[in-house]
Amino acid sequence: MRLAARLLTAAFSLLALGAHAADLTVSAAASLTNAFKELAPAFEAQNPGTRLLLNFAASDALLAQIAKGAPVDVFASADQETMDRAQAQQLVAAGSRRDFVSNSLVLIAPSDSTLALGALADLKQPGVKRIAFGQPSGVPAGRYAKGALEAAKLWTELEPKAVYAQNVRQALDYVARGEAEAGFVYGTDAALLKDKVKPALTVPTDTPIRYPVARVAGGPNPAAARAFVDYLLSPAGQAVLARHGFQKP
Repeated sequence: MRLAARLLTAAFSLLALGAHAADLTVSAAASLTNAFKELAPAFEAQNPGTRLLLNFAASDALLAQIAKGAPVDVFASADQETMDRAQAQQLVAAGSRRDFVSNSLVLIAPSDSTLALGALADLKQPGVKRIAFGQPSGVPAGRYAKGALEAAKLWTELEPKAVYAQNVRQALDYVARGEAEAGFVYGTDAALLKDKVKPALTVPTDTPIRYPVARVAGGPNPAAARAFVDYLLSPAGQAVLARHGFQKP
């Protein structure tokens, strides 16, 4: 995880070096990658002279970058807990936090799997040797998965099968490549690789999976940051997010 954090910081430094005064830097959870890349051109068209720079990683890693002073304008997290920590550290602008989409947690298997996975308890069967999900200490999707397994009183028994990923997209890749017999990802992620993975179960979570977004305190481009948050909540922004499977917050 330390190496991954260093690589993320190095990549972010390169991004920052190429930034210009009118650039808007948005750090967003990995699960938002495809949706944000699609809406970027429309946002730029509505805001002439502003170039959108997108930085994707696990929410916790993004928060760590911001805490270290990375020049970020907007932070979009995949869970409330990470944004709560951002607020507690006064890293986001007061009053700017908004929930803009919601998601679901799903259990997936490789598309050619013959395993029956109709319930979380089915993960106990011998045919399931590896279960992929984000590292709970640093990835919101991993925390949701661990919480669901704990609620089902299965965590202690299934933890030895865990294959931890640095973000939710890596967990998706593990299952898509057949490196894990099952995995926990967001519903929006599972839909990206319909030919390689199949959803087996929508997993109940103790708290709804709602994504908050906020302007970063002291960000270099506060006006554009405000415009981006407004765009996410606008009919045009919500339409793009809906096309990628996200639900209303």
